[in-house]
Amino acid sequence: MITGAGGELCGVMAGALGRMGVAVAVLDLRLDKAEARAESIRKSGGKATAVQCDVLNQEQLQRSCESINALWGPPDFLVNGAGGNAPRGSTSREFHEPLGLPGGGEQTFFDLDTAAVRQVFDLNFFGTFLVTQVFSRGMVTRGKGSIVNISSMSAFTPLTKVGPYSAAKAAVSNFTHWLAVHLSRTGVRVNALAPGFFLTEQLRFLHFDEKTGEPTPRAKQVIAHTPLARYGEPDDLIGPLVWLLSDASKFVTGVVVPIDGGFSSYTI
Repeated sequence: MITGAGGELCGVMAGALGRMGVAVAVLDLRLDKAEARAESIRKSGGKATAVQCDVLNQEQLQRSCESINALWGPPDFLVNGAGGNAPRGSTSREFHEPLGLPGGGEQTFFDLDTAAVRQVFDLNFFGTFLVTQVFSRGMVTRGKGSIVNISSMSAFTPLTKVGPYSAAKAAVSNFTHWLAVHLSRTGVRVNALAPGFFLTEQLRFLHFDEKTGEPTPRAKQVIAHTPLARYGEPDDLIGPLVWLLSDASKFVTGVVVPIDGGFSSYTI
């Protein structure tokens, strides 16, 4: 069961698991995207079902859980992939400058939209908390299962500009540690992946000039602070994901694994 599986990174996860013989429930806010991913899995010989679901709507979550349980029974694996940021929840610059940007139009900490900040926190943290509360019940009842949350390397040390997003992902990491202990006697393990900078279409738009294709100053900063000197590719998540879901990590619970090319370890 994967939330946000209509998106780029979680869609690749869903496809990889489907090719490995895992029956995949593809959950996404947009049914068309979920259907497209599920159809892709089925065309490759796998089993998949698409479910439209808002991860912040408890009634929808419960109905989704009941329909999936009726089809295949409680999930063996739960991947909480739904998340994201909001432009109105980010600052324009790394440092607050009293004079501001020439010509105005700057968004400082004092201009951050409260609704946008709440939206970021709700989607990333509550979208993980509520889904887990609904879907892990069957795992606990059966006495086995593996949950993988999606945190971020910005949870370890917050990135500039995206303070609310970093705080929300830090909450996901903290919740991962807490729930791993809480469920440790049930046979259900809880871990998280913390991706770094992955070259999704959204990141490509933000980090490369739309006309010239040249990297922006922030993109150059990212590469300079990534020891492996490249962006992550979606396939880089598959190995760690399979490790955490499978019995290869049966004595591992409560960890947050950075998949960031060394970004979170590097300093000067």
